[in-house]
Amino acid sequence: MIKKTFGELARIISAAALSTEAASAVFTGVSTDSRRIQPGMMFVPLMGDNFDGHHYALQAMEKGATGALWQSGVPVPPELGDWPLVPVDDTLVALQQLAAAYRRELPVKVIGITGSNGKTTTKDMVAAVLAASYRVHKTAGNLNNHIGLPLTILEMAPDTEAAVLEMGMSGFGEIELLSQIAQPDMAIITNIGDAHLLQLGSREGIATAKLEIASGLASGGLLIYNGDEPLLRSGIAKLAQEQSLEAVSFGIGEQNDWVADRIRVTLEGSVFDLHGSGSERSLRLIELRIPAPGRHNVTNAAAAVACGLRLGVPVEAIASALASMKITGMRIEAVKAYNGAVVLNDAYNANPTAVRAALDLVEQLQGYAAKRLVLGDMLDLGPEEAELHREIGRYINAGKADVVYACGPLSRYTAEGAAEQLAAGSVRHYESKAELASALLRELAPEDLVLVKGSRGMRMEDIVHALEQGLGG
Repeated sequence: MIKKTFGELARIISAAALSTEAASAVFTGVSTDSRRIQPGMMFVPLMGDNFDGHHYALQAMEKGATGALWQSGVPVPPELGDWPLVPVDDTLVALQQLAAAYRRELPVKVIGITGSNGKTTTKDMVAAVLAASYRVHKTAGNLNNHIGLPLTILEMAPDTEAAVLEMGMSGFGEIELLSQIAQPDMAIITNIGDAHLLQLGSREGIATAKLEIASGLASGGLLIYNGDEPLLRSGIAKLAQEQSLEAVSFGIGEQNDWVADRIRVTLEGSVFDLHGSGSERSLRLIELRIPAPGRHNVTNAAAAVACGLRLGVPVEAIASALASMKITGMRIEAVKAYNGAVVLNDAYNANPTAVRAALDLVEQLQGYAAKRLVLGDMLDLGPEEAELHREIGRYINAGKADVVYACGPLSRYTAEGAAEQLAAGSVRHYESKAELASALLRELAPEDLVLVKGSRGMRMEDIVHALEQGLGG
C-alpha cells in the first residue's frame, strides 16, 4: 500500500506547506473509516449530506492514525493538538488526486472493467488469469465507485504488476472520472443491459456512459468489448478512430475477434471452446472450463482470455487458472436446501438483462423434477418499470419454469406476464418474503431446482437462508 510523508502528500495534492515536524511524519495506507484505522494509517474524513467524517478524527488518532486530511472551513478540535493535518478544499477530491498520482508512480498494467452485468465475475476471471504470470491486485468485493476505486488503488503494493479495477456507475460522468483516476492500459466492457435506466433514460444512454471508460486510456490502448451488442460495436468504432485505440471484440457471434462455441452448461460450471478470428491470430482453445454456469459467464471468460493472451499469459496457464478460480458469492451460487434440493442463489442484484441470463441458465439445466423461480422486484428501471417486469414474465416458458413465485409490488407485473405463458395455477404472487418462503417450503421436493433472483434492495437471500434452514415465516 501507499507509503508517504505528509510533506510529500501536500506537494502531490497542492496543499499548503506543513510545519517541518508535520511534513516529516509518515503514513502507510489510507482509510475513510475510523473503525478500520490501523496504526500508521492516514485518516480521510469524508463529508456528505447527512454525515461528517471529521467528527471521528479523534477516534482515528486514538487508534494510531498518524495524521489526516482536513477540509477547509471545518473547525479543528483542540483535542487533536499538533496531530498532522493537511488542509484541502475537498477531502474526497484530494483522495482521488492522491490515488491518481500513486497509480502514475507504479509500473503497473491497469485493466479497467465496466458493464451493466458481469463486472465482478469478469474481474475475478481476469485477476485469476493474470495471477498465473503477474503479481495481481484487484478490487475487493464491490468497491467500484468514486470512493472505493481510489482506496483500491492506494492499497496496491509497490511491486504490483497488474491491477484489475472494477468501475461502476449510476449516472453520466462517473465512469469517466474513474477512468481518469485509474488511467487503464486496457479496458473491458462486458455488456449493455438495463440497469440504471431510471438515471440514464435508455439503453443508448447506458452505452454512452459505459464507453466513458475509454476516456482514461492512453493513445494506442486496448478496448475489449462484447461484440454481440450492436450499441457497443457502433460506439466503439467511432471511439477507436477518434482516440487511436485498438478494439477487440468477444462473444458468441462469428463477427467477433474472439468467438466462444461448443458451449456446454452444467450446474457445476461451463465448458467451451474459444477461437480467434478477424484481428486476432488464428488460435483455438479447446474445452476451457469455468466454475460458473451459463452462456453469459462464458462470454465473461472470453474477455478474460483475450486480456490474458494479450499480456502474454500462456494458454495452459489461462486454462488452469479459469478452471480453479473462485467466484464472488451470491452470483449464481449453488447451495443445498434443507432437504437436498438445489438452490441457485443469484440474489446479489437484478435487472432485465441479468434476469434473462439467469432464466436461460435454468432452461439449460436438465434432470430436475420441477424448476421453481423465485423472482423479486427489479429496482431503478424508470417509468417503464411495469412493462419491463411484464416482459420478463412473458420471457418465462415451460422450459424455464414449472412454478413461478413472485414477490414485491413490481413483481406483480412479472406474474401477470408469466401467467400468459404457463399453466393455470403455476404462477403466484406474494406480498412478503416470509409468506413466499412458507409456501415454497411446503411444496419443495428434494429433486427440485430453485432460482432466487432480485434487486439488492429486495434482499432475496433471506429466502435462500429460509430454504437452507427449512424455516418458513
